[in-house]
Amino acid sequence: MRYEIRVEGHLSETLAKAFPELGHVVMSGQTVLFGPVVDEAHLYGLLARCQSLGLRVVEMRQLPE
Repeated sequence: MRYEIRVEGHLSETLAKAFPELGHVVMSGQTVLFGPVVDEAHLYGLLARCQSLGLRVVEMRQLPE
């Protein structure tokens, strides 16, 4: 599965390194993290990482294969 997680604001390179398994791009005042998600536990782990870093998740969606 591939997912896209949009967070509010521009992630610094330091914060982006907290998600080594995901690519990222900054657009329209948001940072879009994207990439493969192995399973539901991995997805919840990514969301927990966002929360622990104080990132506000604006949108999350599964991308077509």
